[in-house]
Formats: sequence, structure tokens, C-alpha cells
Amino acid sequence: MKQSILKKVDSLQGEMISSIQEAIKIPSVISEKEGTYPFGENIDKALRYMLDLCESLGFKTVYKDGYYGYAEIGHGDEIIGILGHVDVVSEGSYKSWEFPPFNGVVNDGKIYGRGAQDDKGPTISAIYAVKALMDLDLNFNKRIRFIFGTDEENLWRCINKYKENGEEIPTYGFTPDSKFPIINAEKGLLQVNLKCKSTSDIDLSVGESLNAVPGKAIYIGKHINKLEEELNRLNFGYIVDENKISVKGKSVHSAVSETGINALTRLCIALNNIGVKSNTIKFLAEVIGEDANGQNIVKDCKDDISGKLTVNAGKLLIKDGKEIAGLDIRVPVSYKIEDIVKSLKETAQKYQLEYEQYDFLDSIYIPEDSILVNTLRKVYEEETGLDGSPVSSGGATYARALENCVAFGSIFPGSPKTEHQVNEFAIINDLVKASKIYALAIYELLML
Repeated sequence: MKQSILKKVDSLQGEMISSIQEAIKIPSVISEKEGTYPFGENIDKALRYMLDLCESLGFKTVYKDGYYGYAEIGHGDEIIGILGHVDVVSEGSYKSWEFPPFNGVVNDGKIYGRGAQDDKGPTISAIYAVKALMDLDLNFNKRIRFIFGTDEENLWRCINKYKENGEEIPTYGFTPDSKFPIINAEKGLLQVNLKCKSTSDIDLSVGESLNAVPGKAIYIGKHINKLEEELNRLNFGYIVDENKISVKGKSVHSAVSETGINALTRLCIALNNIGVKSNTIKFLAEVIGEDANGQNIVKDCKDDISGKLTVNAGKLLIKDGKEIAGLDIRVPVSYKIEDIVKSLKETAQKYQLEYEQYDFLDSIYIPEDSILVNTLRKVYEEETGLDGSPVSSGGATYARALENCVAFGSIFPGSPKTEHQVNEFAIINDLVKASKIYALAIYELLML
């Protein structure tokens, strides 16, 4: 059976890549509520595309008011849940892309575009994994349910609505929205705004998403000459264009913020050094600075399961007499969120900043000896020859939305992580290989 499954996935490769391309072409970035669309018309189009695709492949589908949808095959009381999301983060600077972010261009064995890696490509690779099993006329003695979310990059109102509506909860499952081998521990996610009234003599708006390290920070104003001198002294990269300075950084997902370069905090350091008055700028310069591990908030916050605390200054707005700094914090699984909040509040108060919680997701930990983890690990190790020991992540995936769920792929060890970055891409051979692993893993779960 194994060889039949692998051969069948290979035969579906062209169709799978074409489907991913079509999904990428829908610019499903969140927007204000438009009519009956809770997260904008484009996200609704992306949701309907996924459901239509699944229906064309033989699934039964359900659409729920633009918040979520699901596609199901099989019968029985047990449900294998596969969770994916159709929304994507903003493309950022369109001019910085080698290929258009919403065209799904295939070049040199890669497929480019927003969602190629996070999360349209991996989700569709899992859909075609199940399609391969369907084509082999297997007896689905359990139900396989794909649950499609629409607000994963923001507040998870989609998956929360799924639970509020009393929808069936999978017996166990996975989300293909991270990396291989298996993520059985995810840090807690805390997103906050630090606010104050502003008497600053500058306006500033930097950052588009709390969960992405700003790769560029633009300043326009009267301090441009002093700012340029200070950036030179600090050896921070920048570009000058007439009356505009663009501080250069490296954008990465905030879960791995220590691997990026935060252009926002670099701009704040320079502005603070030249004497620009602003509580939020002073806080970001002195408390966060170039340290992505929050040493000035909670010293040496780390554990053996999930690693270090990370802090990302994702957004800053100074305008119309107000200042708002947005932080994304990933908390090690053994720490209480209350302790982090207490320390952050105390630190923020020293800068006359008001604390406001924007979002919080608790950490998860699924034991290594669970049936789910053992099954996925066995398939992964047999197919790759690599160590499949579970690992932890700072990422916030749908795995934490439901009990007995883990993140499983789709990025392989050694392959680049391009999610949330300019020129996001997925390696086509990796998508096919992941689809094979998903097909074999789902087959094994059906046999339990």
C-alpha cells in the first residue's frame, strides 16, 4: 500500500501545484468588515476557493458565514482534524518582491507568493494527500475533516467561532503550518499595546503586523539630518530619498525574532539618542533595543522545553496626540503569563505607558509518548531517515486551538523559512514530499 500511496501522490503533483497557484492569486489580507464578510471580501473568496476545491475532489463541504468552513470525507465517530488557514499577512513593499506577491509564479523549482509557505501551499498539499487516499478507494473508517480558518494571522476569531458554534472537535489532528518533524510544544503568545498621550514633535507610523519583525522603518521630518548622522554613528543601514530616511532591517516571523533585524527599534534608538521626545520611542529604544529576548522585562526567561522568551516590537504609531507601541511576546511553556504581564506593566509604568492586552493564547504541550506523536514520528522517520524527535516552537499555530493537536510540517530541516518575508516561496519538491508524508501519516491514523 505504501508504494501505491507514494505513486498516487506523484501523479497528482501537477494538479496540486496548479491549485496552489490559484489560491495564491487571491490577495487574502484582512481588511475592515465589508458587508457580510467579517474579514473582507478577498478572505471570503479564499475560503470559498478552498471549499470549492475540496468539493471538486469529492469532499462534503460546509461554509459558515465567512468565519470558517470545513470539508469532510469518511464515516465514524472519530475525526482526524487537519487545520489550515486561508488568510495571509500583508505583502509589505510590493517593489521589493522579485515576483509579484499574488501571482503564484513558478521559477527554478519554487512557487512564489503570499501563502506559498504560510499556509495555502501546505494546506493544499495535505488536501491532495487525502485525495490520493480517496483515489485508492480506501475505507475511511474515521472521518477526515479539514477546518479552514480566516483570521489566523490576527485574533483567531474564526477558530473561536468554530468552537462557539458547537462544531465537532477532532479526536486528534495536526496543522501543516510550521516545520518538521513535530511541534509538540508551543510557547504562550501575548500581544499588547503600550499607550500614552503624545506631546512629541514627530509623526510616525511603522509596522503592519505584530507577528512580523519590521524590515523597514521610514522617518519623514525635521530631524532628518541629525538622524542620518546618528544612524551612521550606530552603523545602522538606511537609505535616504530626498526628505525620507528608510532604516533597513530584516523581516522574519516574530516567533524567531532574534534571527531578524528590527528596523523599528533601530529607528527608535537613533531618534532617542538625538533627543526626540516620546515615551514609546524611549521605551522601545531603552527596554527592547536590539535585544529580542526581553532581558529588560524578565531576565533569563527560558526553559529546556521551549527555549527563550522572545519580544518583537511590531508596530508604532505616533499621531494625533497619541502614541501606541505594539509588542508580540512568546512565553516559554513553563512560565506563567501573569508573571510576564506583571513585569511588563511595571516596566511600562516607568515610561508613563498604559498597558492594554490585545491578544493571548496559552501554551501547549503534547507528551512525546502520545499515540498521535508516535504515529507521526514513525512515518516521518521512515520517509526521511531523519530524527523525528518532537521539538518546541515560538510559533502560534492552530494546534493550540484544539486538544490533542500538533503542528506537523511542512518545512523540512535545512529548507528556508520564508513566511512573512518578502519573496515568500515554497520549494515544490518539498511540497510534494510533505504531501507524501501526510498521506502516509493519515493512512496510519486511519489504521489505529
